[in-house]
Amino acid sequence: MESSIFRYILRYSTPQQLYLVAVTVASYPFLFMSLELPKVIVNEAIDGKGPPFAMHLMGYETEIQTSQIQFLLMLSFTYLFLVLMNGAFKFHINVFKGQLGERLLRRLRYQLYERMLHFPLPRFRKLGQGEIIPIITAEVEPLGGFIGTAFADPMFFGGQLVIILSFIVLQDPLLGLAAIAFYPLQIYLIPKLQRRVNRLAMQRIQNVRRLSDHLGESVSGIVELRANDTTAFELARFTQRLGRIYAIRFEIYRRKFFIKFLNNFIDKLTPFFFFSIGGFLVIHGDLTLGALIAVLAAYKDLAAPWKEMLVWYQQKEDAKVKYGQVTEQFSPPGMVFATPAGGESAAAARLDGETVVNVTLVDEDGVRRLDGASLTLPAASHAAIVGDAASGKSELAMLLARLQEPTHGKLVVGGHDFAVLPPAVAGRRVGYVGANTHLNNASVIENLIYGLKHLLPAPGDGQDGARRGPRAAALDEAARVGNSPFDYGADWIDYAAAGVDGPEALRRRLVEILKIVDLDGDVYAMGLRGCVDPDIHAETAAKILRARGAMRSRIQDPAVAGLVEPFDKMRYNGNATVGENLLFGAPLDSSFDMERLAEHPYVQSVLDRTGLTADFIEIGRKVAETTIELFADLPPDHEFFQQHSFIAAEDLPAYRQLVQQAARGTPLGHEDRQRLLSLPFMLITERHRLGLVGEAMQERILAARHAFAAGLPASLKGAIAFFDEERYNGAATIQDNILFGKLAHGQAFAEQTIGGLIQDVVAELGLREMVIEVGLHAPVGIGGARLSFAQRQKVALGRALLKRPDILVVNEAVEAFDAQSQRRVLHNVLAESRGRAVIWVTNRLVAGREFDQIVVMKDGKVAEQGSFDKLAGSGGNLSRLLDVA
Repeated sequence: MESSIFRYILRYSTPQQLYLVAVTVASYPFLFMSLELPKVIVNEAIDGKGPPFAMHLMGYETEIQTSQIQFLLMLSFTYLFLVLMNGAFKFHINVFKGQLGERLLRRLRYQLYERMLHFPLPRFRKLGQGEIIPIITAEVEPLGGFIGTAFADPMFFGGQLVIILSFIVLQDPLLGLAAIAFYPLQIYLIPKLQRRVNRLAMQRIQNVRRLSDHLGESVSGIVELRANDTTAFELARFTQRLGRIYAIRFEIYRRKFFIKFLNNFIDKLTPFFFFSIGGFLVIHGDLTLGALIAVLAAYKDLAAPWKEMLVWYQQKEDAKVKYGQVTEQFSPPGMVFATPAGGESAAAARLDGETVVNVTLVDEDGVRRLDGASLTLPAASHAAIVGDAASGKSELAMLLARLQEPTHGKLVVGGHDFAVLPPAVAGRRVGYVGANTHLNNASVIENLIYGLKHLLPAPGDGQDGARRGPRAAALDEAARVGNSPFDYGADWIDYAAAGVDGPEALRRRLVEILKIVDLDGDVYAMGLRGCVDPDIHAETAAKILRARGAMRSRIQDPAVAGLVEPFDKMRYNGNATVGENLLFGAPLDSSFDMERLAEHPYVQSVLDRTGLTADFIEIGRKVAETTIELFADLPPDHEFFQQHSFIAAEDLPAYRQLVQQAARGTPLGHEDRQRLLSLPFMLITERHRLGLVGEAMQERILAARHAFAAGLPASLKGAIAFFDEERYNGAATIQDNILFGKLAHGQAFAEQTIGGLIQDVVAELGLREMVIEVGLHAPVGIGGARLSFAQRQKVALGRALLKRPDILVVNEAVEAFDAQSQRRVLHNVLAESRGRAVIWVTNRLVAGREFDQIVVMKDGKVAEQGSFDKLAGSGGNLSRLLDVA
């Protein structure tokens, strides 16, 4: 990157800066005339004698043959025109400056992100995300405002200063001298004062970065923080950091406002000389009153550009500090830049030959992680690398995946020296799975195909007719500011790398991959919990309806008939909540919140119309009494509150007081009535068995159900999907659509039995792969938080297998699996990778005979290498590792 902010600006915006300078210079005559004209109006049009009237403007004298009123109006409208022109110049210059600043800010952020992607991996061990993120997002923001003004403002406002001062000097040299008398003092003092402010600004930036890093650390380590009860300690540490920032910012404010005070004082001091000296000259006839008025007006206009110049100077100093710190952070040694390679050039290089390694790796602390590690692996061999934590096996794995560079030595695969191999080739031909996988906040399928998204799209890809215009304009703008010229919305998937010819074949291949990594059962379960839009996937919805019919036949079997209570429009479902019985459908959006139904105006109107409001409040009071009686003596964190209570532990005192008021006959307020009204909606008669919703009440709730559906306003028609035996419900999950009912409470093994029946029905109808495809679109959460650790590792392993790499490096990625799962996944992966190289790094060697080679690492060196049987029976390092395991 450029060493200074001004070099950066000139490199990427010289033509635009020159244009701004040209427009600024073009505005000068209009500005000068707007200063000169008020004097002419006062001296000639108002105080002058004529006709003819003499008009002196910009050194020219012209006689005007017109009446005084016409002359005055002509000059006034000319002045109005000049005001409009000056405003138009300012508007155009400001808009252009803003656009220019935003374009260069966009370019800078893109470049910083690009550089971050090319940081050597050890850099991320020293630089946390709490420091990187604020730099790219917040710290460079002020640079965008300065970039557009870097040359335009000193030209525009500096030019205004020169013109206004020239005008004052032309009126009287002594007044001109008075106007600029204090400028040298300001020019000398302000930079000296500003330098200290700059040093404080640098300290503030560094401390804010540390604060951000502390915040990120607390978010990432929240489990450890709570598990070790260090909340008070972390708050004290946070307080200390806030105190440092406060002290720095307070000192900055003191110094900045002192600079402002000094400027304001000097600014107000100059008019003193104008009034005294100028008044003296007017009294003695050496200066006209119009000239003095014009000078005073001009000096009033002089304050604004001078103030803007001071603001520009402070922005310049601030921008220099920020840009310097940004470039320092984003210019670490060891960065490797590479132009994105096209699909053909990257695919042409194959890494399918013999692997020869002889390397030394020294980390940033000077520790030798690998010390002359040397080994040779035949082409397409399956090798396991084992050793203790300090053996260097993980570092060797990262070198083989080209994620680190050796300090000394060479690594050659298939005749290709990794030191000169383009990163794009390694990224496509080598698959790597680490010990702690990161997943993007997207769906399972998006994370699986992430390793295929490197085929650069052709121009126009991903742009249908409706969006070709806007997208083309956006891509043109991106190219203009040096951003990526490729359309994010295009198809980036390299189908050939996965061995398929299109999206349909890729989906089938994904199902195969899930089976290989033992994830198909988990994704199938996600699919059952997923929803399908019947308007978009009509065929899928029809198949699920067939499964519902088959399931209905199954649950009529007397052996399982009592395990499910089907939905029936004309019957109350005792295993559903009162709220679910009232709605008899699933909400499609947030209009109906099942936990806050009592607050919905339409629900309240239905209860009022059917006469249920008072009864529901009475039921709520009885529920509250029972809950208080049962749970009053339990500690707030008792599990029964979550499992059985209608009322949270912290709300019990409020409900106790409410029940006491009702018992005394005290009228309840609206909010208290709402609290009691909400409790019956959570009752499940077959589960809670409180005797509060008997058959008579159930009939009344059924009547309210029909009234609810019949009177639903048009504005709420799309807010709920009613249950219909012959229609697919888009708001319900696939499992709920197949079951179309509620599991019976209190029945042993009901969930397992019915789950098995659903699985049988799905398998018989050939719907398992369809359900898995729905599960593939399940979100994984931030960093894969919705998945278990083992599931995240399996997704990463599937992602690596999907691109069919020449070399698959698995670096302690399955250590958290149980031994049986490890064996199953290992066997599947090695079978899938037959004819391609696999490097399997592990602490615990299972199924050692499945590997062609076993490599034992010790103290950064290869201690021994050979077949499993040879090494296991030799009494050497592998034998000792197996004994320990």
